[in-house]
Amino acid sequence: MAALRAQDPPPAAVAPTPKKGPRQPRPPKPGVSTPGVKREMTTITPEAVFPVEGTPDWQVITDEAVWVSNAPKNTIHRLDPKTNKVEAAITVGRRPCSGLAAGFGSIWVPSCGDKTVSRVDIKTNEVTATIAATPSQSEGGIAASPEAVWIVTDAKGVLSRIDPATNKITAEVEVPSNSAGATYGEGAVWITTPDKNLLTGVDTKTNRVIHTVEVGPQPRFVTTGAGSVWTLNQGDGTVSRVDAKTGKLVANIEVGIPGTGGELAFGNGHVWATAFQIPISEIDPAVNQVVRQWTGAGGDSIRVGHGSVWLSNLRGQNLWRIALSSLK
Repeated sequence: MAALRAQDPPPAAVAPTPKKGPRQPRPPKPGVSTPGVKREMTTITPEAVFPVEGTPDWQVITDEAVWVSNAPKNTIHRLDPKTNKVEAAITVGRRPCSGLAAGFGSIWVPSCGDKTVSRVDIKTNEVTATIAATPSQSEGGIAASPEAVWIVTDAKGVLSRIDPATNKITAEVEVPSNSAGATYGEGAVWITTPDKNLLTGVDTKTNRVIHTVEVGPQPRFVTTGAGSVWTLNQGDGTVSRVDAKTGKLVANIEVGIPGTGGELAFGNGHVWATAFQIPISEIDPAVNQVVRQWTGAGGDSIRVGHGSVWLSNLRGQNLWRIALSSLK
């Protein structure tokens, strides 16, 4: 810009540069309107609070531990449900992302920074292999079936099969492009495709697609249980239920948690969803409805096991253990 001389008139209609203010709050999530369902997070007293400095996020539960990823620290943390203490912090690849899976005596950790999957021995807490397998999306998933480990590795639509005997990719299955979430259950690996509103089922023995079904808008997170596959749909905040045998849509359940982030889990016979502003929503498969929903601070990843709900409070840098018996 040319310098102004004393005789030059001031430039016309030049607006001052706006100052950057605080980040605008996200629009409130509506939740459900069913009378008597909503509760406040302030009514919950956790059985234990595990400090995890960074951003505790993805979880997986094993027989003797709960595991949570921490992207800024390039670690996963092992939590002991017997002592309610952080037992170990294990360095993995850079920026662990896209879920955690347990299988073959190991925890499988995708990393978006390194474009790898780390294999961590459950007994020794040590990385035993690093596999060249690029997570296609940071908000995705990884699954372990009885035969192999599965992860979407290409936005063009590639589901990779990792052989735990060789720690190498041994097969690639064509799935819809831009697929994201992955889980194993009810006899298949299930893949979500948010931009196509699709759920895809893959036979783990034949590497063939056996189901393709349209669900709610922008499905991303996925879990299995009660003979069904469940997707959390970021487009409208519903949860879709699909019959695992027939591949048919059973219901789209109003949960009221649209938007980015969140996660979904099955445990104690119910489906559990989490999202910022509404950290816990509990769905009863017997009625296909949210039966309890807690609003307030916390959340972003959820699992159920060891008699508890495990809630990653990403912004609070901790993880809550909530006894199932204490939830009212």
